[in-house]
Parts: sequence; C-alpha cells; structure tokens
Amino acid sequence: MAVNPAPELNLEMIRTPEGITIRCTGRIISATCPQLQTTVRSLMPETKSLVLNLIDVDHMDSSGLGAIVGLYVSARRQHCALKLINLNQRLQDLFRLTKLASVFEGHHDFLGYTPD
Repeated sequence: MAVNPAPELNLEMIRTPEGITIRCTGRIISATCPQLQTTVRSLMPETKSLVLNLIDVDHMDSSGLGAIVGLYVSARRQHCALKLINLNQRLQDLFRLTKLASVFEGHHDFLGYTPD
C-alpha cells in the first residue's frame, strides 16, 4: 500500500514598497488552509496591499477557495487589498466556474499566467 506524502504548502514573503507578495507553492487544500489563513491574516495589519502569487499552486479544493474568500473578506475589513496573480489554467477555470473570478479580476495579472 502506497503512502501519500503529507500535503504541503510553502509560503515565501517578499516585501516591497507597494506591499507584500506571498509566493505560494504546493496545494491549497483543507489540510493547508489554516497555515495560509494564519500567515496572510498576520500580515494584514502591516500593509495595505497583499498579493498571493499562485504560480506554483498545483491544486486547490473547495476548502482552499473558501479560505481565499475568507481572506478577501478579512482584508477588506482591514482596508487591505488582496490580489491573486499567476493562476494556471486549471485555477482560472475553477475561479470562473465558481463565479469568484469576478471578485478578483480587477487585478490585471489575475487572468494572465506569467511564469517567471
């Protein structure tokens, strides 16, 4: 019987004069949502702009979607902009299918997958 490795999410913070970008690598699923939410919420008081760079996210489930929506609501309450960039085609389709794309499309990089 094969053992699946524990789901993992790595978060790398990059601070710029414009705000904080968090490069996400791995999977945003129920097991990794608390890590994402805790990290992002802890940064909200420090900046007016947070960007989640999802270039290296290979999977997101419904819990992940819920976590990102919850972060968006928390950010708005704290007068902080939360933006998503570099979604691969699968994530773009997921956001469109769930009608969440309209919430995040205001940022020009949302729909454009630009690998670095």
